[in-house]
Amino acid sequence: MGISRSGFYYEPVPESAENLALMRRLDELHLARPVYGSRRLVAQLAREGLAVNRKRMTRLLQLMGVETVYPKRNLSAPGAGHRIYPYLLEGLEISGPDQVWCSDITYVPMAHGYMYLVAVMDWWSRYVLAWELSNSQDSEFCIRAWTAALATGRQPLIANTDQGSQFTSHEYLEAVESAGVDVSMDGRGRWLDNRFIERLWRSVKQEDIYPQDYSDGLTAQRGLAQWFGHYNGHRPHQALEYATPGEWYHAPESYGAKPAVWRWR
Repeated sequence: MGISRSGFYYEPVPESAENLALMRRLDELHLARPVYGSRRLVAQLAREGLAVNRKRMTRLLQLMGVETVYPKRNLSAPGAGHRIYPYLLEGLEISGPDQVWCSDITYVPMAHGYMYLVAVMDWWSRYVLAWELSNSQDSEFCIRAWTAALATGRQPLIANTDQGSQFTSHEYLEAVESAGVDVSMDGRGRWLDNRFIERLWRSVKQEDIYPQDYSDGLTAQRGLAQWFGHYNGHRPHQALEYATPGEWYHAPESYGAKPAVWRWR
């Protein structure tokens, strides 16, 4: 199977408590200042009394799946068998549900480790159709979330993601295109292309993940289920004229909501 003896018996070494604390602080800084690169993060941590060199900083950011958001001069090539698709939302008027769904992954710090969270969200209403937790950044849990979203009985015209390896993998793209959905991908490092789900991450972290400081994946799963249920069904959203995402997604007219038109330039 192409696996060495040492690789077969290798047991992953968990990150130290010091690195986990540092990763949490990096996550907070990235959430607040996504344009900060490794040099600026090193300088910021030094101001806080934390001496961290760039090599260590870069390794931890890669482990977290965090990328500074600014347009790169040269786009990195996708992995073997991976495909990059154009961004389809520029100039598009989004005036109702199920026109565009977006997906993204974020790092989830916990008291004794970390996990990754993926969500599938309707762009127009901000309604979260499905989400999944995983202890690794593979495409499998992204496919599970996409399949769960389709299991609601609805599907979008366009599915928008970033250019992460999970979303450019053959397996994920097959799951999307086999449903008859067009694939759209952000420009690399362009958080504005997928801004609404970035705002979702800010909300879930500030309102739930950071305050709860979950001790393990099972506790995080239960707590996030409650938070997403509240977010969809009970949390008024200012951009939706203080309706909830669930009301806006399922029956905006029943709640007196006036559907907005989002246009991307």
